[in-house]
Amino acid sequence: MKTCSSSYTCPVEATIHLIGGKYKAVILWHLRDQVLRFSELHRLVPKATTKMLTQQLRELESDGLISRTVYPVVPPKTEYALTEFGQTLLPVLESLCDWGTIYLEKISDTDCSF
Repeated sequence: MKTCSSSYTCPVEATIHLIGGKYKAVILWHLRDQVLRFSELHRLVPKATTKMLTQQLRELESDGLISRTVYPVVPPKTEYALTEFGQTLLPVLESLCDWGTIYLEKISDTDCSF
């Protein structure tokens, strides 16, 4: 998933490339202060199919935003955590959360036609 920086036309495009997947920002948000197993992430992101969640996790790992640790036990145990680089996105995710909270309050107070 690594892409040469010259392929981006602006910094926002680069950021969206990294966190713009269907569930990527949500996954990162859930990993912000804890290590989670695949099944825990799947419960937190119930709309994601197993295939889609796996794909999003692989892309986040490939881009260096999360780490994946596999323990050699039966059944296999896999844990996901934010990397140091992934933690640098926390202010962005917090801003998205703040904006989303305001948006949800606004649409709950209106008839959703704005």
